[in-house]
Amino acid sequence: MAHSHASHAPSSEPENSNHRRLFAAFMVTAVFMVIEVIGGLWSGSLALLADAGHMLTDAAALLVALIAVQLARRKPNTRHTFGLLRLTTLAAFVNAIALLVITVLIVWEAVRRFYQPQPVMGSTMLIIAIAGLCANILAFWLLHRGGGEKNLNVRAAALHVLGDLLGSVGAIVAAVIIMLTGWTPIDPILSVLVSGLVLRSAWGLLRESGHELLEGAPSSIDAAKLARNLQLSMAEVRGVHHVHAWQVGEKPVLTLHVHAIPPHDHDALLQKIHRWLHEHYNIEHATVQIEYQRCDGTECELGMSNTDAHAHHHH
Repeated sequence: MAHSHASHAPSSEPENSNHRRLFAAFMVTAVFMVIEVIGGLWSGSLALLADAGHMLTDAAALLVALIAVQLARRKPNTRHTFGLLRLTTLAAFVNAIALLVITVLIVWEAVRRFYQPQPVMGSTMLIIAIAGLCANILAFWLLHRGGGEKNLNVRAAALHVLGDLLGSVGAIVAAVIIMLTGWTPIDPILSVLVSGLVLRSAWGLLRESGHELLEGAPSSIDAAKLARNLQLSMAEVRGVHHVHAWQVGEKPVLTLHVHAIPPHDHDALLQKIHRWLHEHYNIEHATVQIEYQRCDGTECELGMSNTDAHAHHHH
């Protein structure tokens, strides 16, 4: 049996870019959050206060994201052998929960206001909502441009800001209707509609980050298919089993056992497998154990390729 690892030091450029964009978005969001709170209280608009509530959550989420990105730069040590990359996933999970909670609170207040309408200053509400929309567009652009969509943590922050952007649009629509018709129930109604859209996105983010925290396999990796394709690609490989795939930060990690025909060059086979994993699945960190005896235990069936599975059941 033999073990081999293939890994490459990550470039710090994406992390630096994410940090700069997160910080800029945090500053924009925090400033306009204060403006919307004042404007919402002054005009009596729930839509503005709801948007300010989203922005408050966003500011906290962006701050947590900034801290997580900073801590994720720390080098691995004997206690945290992967470093602190998983902190970015944890931050995304916390962000999603925070967004779910604030959305529920907004809906609760909207229902109360629908039955007990409050006076709203439409013109003041419109001016502040337009300013908030501009701020949200700027923050969303800062987070979404470049390669940020590949980072779960930056995506979490971008989802928060997207919720704010939709909230600002809702506030503008509500302000126009109130100014034209004087019908104030449109304010809580649009708050509920916008909250529903944000709720859907937040739930998806919660599921994805939760899956990663529970060591779920990345969506791009099907263990059984990987085992089957690896066996079909190499004549020296009789079967593949014990396939375990998970993700740390943005890095897919893999371990597997290979039932191989005794090679003339053991290290060459290892290099060939690592090269195949990198080319087909973009896996830079893998642990490969080569075995020359068939695995007979029931635990061997995880990710077992067809040849080994057939031999196992026949045995």
